[in-house]
Amino acid sequence: MSSSGVVVLDNGGGLCKAGFGGERDPAAVVPNCLGRSSSSIRKWLVADQLLAPDADVTSVSLRRPFDRGYLVNPELEREVWERLLRSLLRVDPSRSSLLLVEPLFSPPAVQRATDELVFEDLGFRALCVADSPALVHLYEASRRPPGGAQCSLVVDCGFSFTHAAPVVDNFTLNYGVRRLDLGGKALTNYLKELVSYRSVNLMDETLIIDDAKEKLCLVSLDVPRDLRLARRSGKDNPFRCTYVLPDGITHTKGYVKDLEEAHKYLFLPDGSSTAQCGLKEVIEFQDDTEKPEDRRRIDLTKNEFNLTNERFLVPEMLFCPADLGMNQAGLAECIVRAISSCHPHLHPVLFESIILTGGSTLFPRFAERLERELRPLVPDNYQVKITTQEECMEGWVAFGI
Repeated sequence: MSSSGVVVLDNGGGLCKAGFGGERDPAAVVPNCLGRSSSSIRKWLVADQLLAPDADVTSVSLRRPFDRGYLVNPELEREVWERLLRSLLRVDPSRSSLLLVEPLFSPPAVQRATDELVFEDLGFRALCVADSPALVHLYEASRRPPGGAQCSLVVDCGFSFTHAAPVVDNFTLNYGVRRLDLGGKALTNYLKELVSYRSVNLMDETLIIDDAKEKLCLVSLDVPRDLRLARRSGKDNPFRCTYVLPDGITHTKGYVKDLEEAHKYLFLPDGSSTAQCGLKEVIEFQDDTEKPEDRRRIDLTKNEFNLTNERFLVPEMLFCPADLGMNQAGLAECIVRAISSCHPHLHPVLFESIILTGGSTLFPRFAERLERELRPLVPDNYQVKITTQEECMEGWVAFGI
């Protein structure tokens, strides 16, 4: 245990990240859920047990304490925290203080349930609650030259939703927060639908599809061009790759069959299409013109599936949800609306201080695509500067109380 006596817990809807105050990296990053495999009906696996090498993740039934971004089941959360704090971190809550990162706009009932969990069930001696945008801004501000602007626009693409939050002097401006009801969970579900429709039914394989999404999905810089390239066959297709499913005998986790094949897209030019073609129309054109023999048939006797345009169509939800039938603004428009709600004097500074955080921002070329989406929406005399997680933290930083 750290000498500071402060436990830092970032309690997300998908992952729990916990460590000690003053240390750079988290001591544990575990799924914030319980899971039960179809092969073990009575035994529920908690948090890190789902990540064990011998854990069977096929057809796992998941129970999550969070729903739509907020804590709804404190009893499940208590089981996850008990496992995390006592078994992994090995801390005594009665001798520790807790810095808890919770979602923005948590209802009072959720806050009371959290207080009961922290003090009555676990017995921490002190609690400090903070929101993610304020902590991310605080760390980034500490890296800036003295006297610099103390405001940022934090874009958090989390498990349940994505929000753009302006932060000034370490305080999140709640009236300026704009939320997109799309997050990592929605992206995983969309990939499950695409794979199940085109290849093999994996609607019950949430953990496997989530792993495939994290390893293989990417952001397109030119969607019409990449859709055309994804129609090619064989080695001429820079997006085609194969994900091998676990068989429960030789391997219990899924994996990418050929990493070199999966990274071929990195050699594509970064040019952008001059034709403003809607994604929906391009997909419809592709489905109407593609011949059945042009698409490689999947051998259902093998425990694997191929991905092509699914790799970039899934993250495309964040940028163009309307093209996929969702009545929502894209991420770039959400950012512009969040900044526009602030005082005009803050606009140029906020556009120059956009910070990305959250798992979905780790998709390759995410920042480049976002900058291209923002540039036409921003006045010409404003600069747009985006700081990625790698540039900002190169890891996860714990803040002491």
